[in-house]
Amino acid sequence: MATDDLSRILAALADPTRRAILARLVSGEASVTELAAPFAMSMPAVSRHLRVLERAGLVRRRRDAQRRPCRLDTGPLHKPTAWLHDLLAEAGAAPLRTPPEPAGPLPDVDE
Repeated sequence: MATDDLSRILAALADPTRRAILARLVSGEASVTELAAPFAMSMPAVSRHLRVLERAGLVRRRRDAQRRPCRLDTGPLHKPTAWLHDLLAEAGAAPLRTPPEPAGPLPDVDE
């Protein structure tokens, strides 16, 4: 089981369903029901994918009465980006561009 941040993030990104969920969240918050709609899988299966993304820090949920909308947190994506950038530099390959500086994680908004 992945124990460090980079491993958790890369493991979360390894699954195409989780990447599709992240791609959907780029356009804004969504409920679990909304995120599950395009997939031929059960709600519990989608919830398991969301838990993996949450553990990696890529998805956050907030309370909104009965709803718990999910949103993308791009802050953790800087870790694998920097690692890949360093790997390319050590291998003598020119990266396409310098990775942006991390903006930091989103603040918690649980109300």
